[in-house]
Amino acid sequence: MTMTVRIAAIAALAMLASGCSSIREHRGYIGEATLLAAIQPGIDDKDSVTGTLGHPTFTSQFGRETWYYISSTTFQKPFTTPRIRQHSVLAIQFDAKGNVASAMRSGMEHVVHIHPDSDRTPTLGKERGFFEDLFGNIGKVGSFGAGGPQGGDGGGGPNGS
Repeated sequence: MTMTVRIAAIAALAMLASGCSSIREHRGYIGEATLLAAIQPGIDDKDSVTGTLGHPTFTSQFGRETWYYISSTTFQKPFTTPRIRQHSVLAIQFDAKGNVASAMRSGMEHVVHIHPDSDRTPTLGKERGFFEDLFGNIGKVGSFGAGGPQGGDGGGGPNGS
């Protein structure tokens, strides 16, 4: 083989190998560990937390006021589904005066992996076929009687009264 063919083959293999590498993607809050550790219960309040960490990913809607800072790092090999490799949640609870009551950290131990049974959502009721969907309402239009959907007596209520 000539030197040019060898160089071209090595370059082609290098490009193919780089296409097989994993894709790393960060999702959510980007924070530094020193800033996250700086939040102290009894010392900080909402303003100092916002000044240190910024606005939360989301806040609680019920119960004690809690701010959540969530981040995830996923890896994806070519032609596969992304998988979470790193996950962290910082939950900061506030008391009635707006001071930090607690700051709890959690990680991958609380991640739940959901594996659906199929790509169809089960529903209650009768399974209808294609032709039933297509022709199912034939003959049902106008089957309420002469008075419309309320019945023949023309009553105003849902039960004809």
